Amino acid sequence: MIENMLANNINKIEISGIRRFYNEVTRVPEALSLTLGQPDFPVPEAVKDAMVLSIISNRTGYTENAGIKSLRDEISLFLEREYKICYNRDEICITVGGSEGIFSALGSIINPGDIVLLPSIAYPAYESCATLLGGRVQYYKLKEDFTPDPESLKEILEKGGVKAVVFSHPSNPTGAVLTKAAKEELYSLLKNEQCFIISDEIYSSIIYEEEYHSIAQYEDLKERIILVGGFSKIFSMTGLRVGYVCAEKKVISAITKLHQYNVSCAPSIAQYGALEGLRSCIPEVKHRREEFRKRRDYSSKRLKDMGLDVNIPGGAFYLFPSIKRYSSCSEDFCKKLLYEGKVAVVPGSAFGRDGEGHIRLSYCYSIEELKNCLDRMENWLEKAFNSI
Repeated sequence: MIENMLANNINKIEISGIRRFYNEVTRVPEALSLTLGQPDFPVPEAVKDAMVLSIISNRTGYTENAGIKSLRDEISLFLEREYKICYNRDEICITVGGSEGIFSALGSIINPGDIVLLPSIAYPAYESCATLLGGRVQYYKLKEDFTPDPESLKEILEKGGVKAVVFSHPSNPTGAVLTKAAKEELYSLLKNEQCFIISDEIYSSIIYEEEYHSIAQYEDLKERIILVGGFSKIFSMTGLRVGYVCAEKKVISAITKLHQYNVSCAPSIAQYGALEGLRSCIPEVKHRREEFRKRRDYSSKRLKDMGLDVNIPGGAFYLFPSIKRYSSCSEDFCKKLLYEGKVAVVPGSAFGRDGEGHIRLSYCYSIEELKNCLDRMENWLEKAFNSI
């Protein structure tokens, strides 16, 4: 059998629950969707112009493996100015989106059998990447606000053998951000450990709190921290594939080595677009964030009025309400909502065992589109459960 000839670790992973349910959605063309994790705003005009100019100027060849110097310089300035996170140009590698950044980060530190700690509700690529690399995945619990439970982390870390722990704030799928207190708890817990800390902050530009908190702000942890970011969400560049990884020089050298043999470099014209975005489009990004805030507030109120328990997120553009009063199986709930109510959302089970009993809704759609979807959902709940 040909499947027996494939790599063992490939046979250990499945198509993600998100993609599997998306395939289900395509069978109901009349359904309205709240599944897409992609801003509905266009790429800023200045970013488009910079990419067009780079083509006209024939800047379409390979860049340095780590990315163009001017973009790495600008990322360094941006991180320090906006988030109080300090990395210089030589501690930054431009990747083919945040996804490649995650894979290259894990691939540079994980040996077969190494333990990787992941949130119990998380973007599914973390588990699949760690498994492909031969890592052993374990999960730490989250609190009711979806921030890391330090007692759960402590219990696992005390057993020893942990190679890396992954954090994601703002989070996909919950929208949770680190509070100052949560950040300080994690620092106290991790400062004397010897594991790597991977912080996925791809949604950092979409945060509704006054202060931004990140584990990467602690200089004395820098030697062990790997920060992953990118431009898919900040500049709506999801298909243009530009991300970045930041780490101490020895670590970033290892990451760049893997990145080099995997993809050579990120797309040159998209790098020039991201560079112009950082230089001139941040005010536009902040305006868009306020639009997302309005959508969050509208959608969360509508869901609460339907009787769903909603934790108001501090960032990203997702809501992760509980459906436990209606169903114990999120996939069954979502299929019925899809086929009967003609609305598509993502089952919480796609994001890990503790995601069961929830659904993920994206609110990166216009208020009008959100209203139409939520009206349909409310009507379906009334008919299906007669409890609103």
